[in-house]
Amino acid sequence: MRLGVTLTATGADVAVWAPTADRVWFCRIADDGSERRTRLPYAEGGIWHGSVPDVAPGTRYGIRAAGPGLDPHTLLVDPYATALDGPLRAGSATPHGIVLEPASAPAWTRPTEELIVYEAHVKGLTALHPSIPEDLRGTYAGAALMAPYLAELGVTALELLPIQAFLDDEHVLARGLTNYWGYQPIAWHAPEPRYAARDADAEVRELVDAMHNHGIAVIVDVVYNHTGEGGQDGPVLSLKGLAPQAYRMHEGEYVNDAGTGNTVAAEEPMVLRLILDSLRHWATRYGVDGFRFDLAATLGRTAHGFNPRAAFFQAIGQDPVLANRILIAEPWDIGPGGYQLGAFPHPWHEWNDRFRDDVRRAWRGDPLMLPALAARLLGSAGEFDHDGRTAHSSINFITAHDGFTLADLVSYTEKHNLDNGEDGNDGHSENFSSNGGVEGDTDDAEVLAVRRRRMRGMIATLAVAQGVPMLLAGDEAGNSQRGNNNAYAQDNAIGWVEWDGDSHTEFVREALAVRARLPILRQRAFLHGGERGTFGRDITWLRADGNLVEDDDWQDPEFRTIVAVLRGAAGDPDGEAVDGAVAIVVNLGADATVELPPGSWQLELDSSGAARLEPTSLDIPIETLVVLSRDD
Repeated sequence: MRLGVTLTATGADVAVWAPTADRVWFCRIADDGSERRTRLPYAEGGIWHGSVPDVAPGTRYGIRAAGPGLDPHTLLVDPYATALDGPLRAGSATPHGIVLEPASAPAWTRPTEELIVYEAHVKGLTALHPSIPEDLRGTYAGAALMAPYLAELGVTALELLPIQAFLDDEHVLARGLTNYWGYQPIAWHAPEPRYAARDADAEVRELVDAMHNHGIAVIVDVVYNHTGEGGQDGPVLSLKGLAPQAYRMHEGEYVNDAGTGNTVAAEEPMVLRLILDSLRHWATRYGVDGFRFDLAATLGRTAHGFNPRAAFFQAIGQDPVLANRILIAEPWDIGPGGYQLGAFPHPWHEWNDRFRDDVRRAWRGDPLMLPALAARLLGSAGEFDHDGRTAHSSINFITAHDGFTLADLVSYTEKHNLDNGEDGNDGHSENFSSNGGVEGDTDDAEVLAVRRRRMRGMIATLAVAQGVPMLLAGDEAGNSQRGNNNAYAQDNAIGWVEWDGDSHTEFVREALAVRARLPILRQRAFLHGGERGTFGRDITWLRADGNLVEDDDWQDPEFRTIVAVLRGAAGDPDGEAVDGAVAIVVNLGADATVELPPGSWQLELDSSGAARLEPTSLDIPIETLVVLSRDD
């Protein structure tokens, strides 16, 4: 039995899971707003179902349910609605579902080792873009026009912030703001209508097609840990009106592991089915290549704590549609045992916040950061090298939608969130940021030079580290949010990408091209210093004087320059087949001269633009990363 609305020759079969209801109606909405109800006559296992005549593509509808704790006067959004006729806003009329024609998209998957992720907001990506036609700015259609630019930049996967239909929260609207990021879902199957220039369903398919035509995968940020209906006093819009307890975890009152008033009961078989059906819908109707799961620790939590063998992971792992999609976890929530970095099963990827924090601290000049930076350059083996996982498990990032942009990371030591209307109490307080000597905007040439070299050093680090790099949209263009590190409600110039900042686009393109050109920088296997016969070890750490790094060096606060000589991973078939060597030279201190290992080295990348390569040495400026390559 298929849940939702399935078109037939005479109308539609309709099925809704409402286990505590004693009556359920399918309600067709006419153009004049009048309503015609059809009671669903059958109930099996809590699923109410029946055949409804005169339903066709374009029919608008809602669901009503009656029973203990259920109000038949409330028109609900079908949990399986595949389109809505308007956005969801607290205090406004609930939009209606729209019946769509069946559609499907071919599967298209890019190899994991080639992934370079670009995180973007559909609207914010093009709302201010001068090359996008004005009537398409901020829409799915506008985002589709960015495919050539992203391909030229070197991006291979576009990760979109939530586009499942979501709610504008009452408390946000009361401050004169809106829910910009979209992390308050109501209809998990339906594209958010506010981003459509004409037709959300068609435009999402066209967006995915445009990216595929340029060799770019599409990943959608999905929110299955909670819904926008909030806690006990939240609005009744969909799931809450069908079964107030069954769809949500509760212990007398709603569990709040997501910090939003409710937590989805992913262990409940019918709720798990809803989640999986939603994922398959996005994969098969739109051709989406993967998913980033918001607060994914929630989905793996059982009565005994987080479990990488929880029903959710097992269900996806055996699913013929979903098992080979790109699966990315945000590996934490605020519930008990909520921090689970490294605990997800193969082949999941995870957002690596330790990479973010360690790289930020290293490039702002914190002492004794070379050991941590070395671990991040090699794919964070301490977190991910277990249970058959690969170096691609780590999603390396320095900035994301949640936090400072790259330009703000080097321009502000404090968050500046007053525009959010929460008295500056929202957002992380510890950002491991620096301002170069002046808080915010400045014309000081020395300060700007410090900021620029630190940004380029971090971009270079991201490009050359083992794992999967993720860039934040607009960082390459010098985009600033004016020091706001939590722009969740800023659907305006603060949250939108400004394309006229201090551009690093050419350097980003160069750095990503180096990564693509040198397979040693994107290996599947971890590097642990294993022997490669006559070719030496797969990773060797050298001091600036050319000698091997000793244990005491790692604990020396004056130790600021290091050379990592990388080869193909020992003992791995792909690694053993890779020839040559790559040297990553990191200088976190003052200008230095580095003695190089024997051989003919070629300069591949220089974050300063001022390094000088000699036959046996490298002159490297302050706060610079250089990449060299050598054929054996």
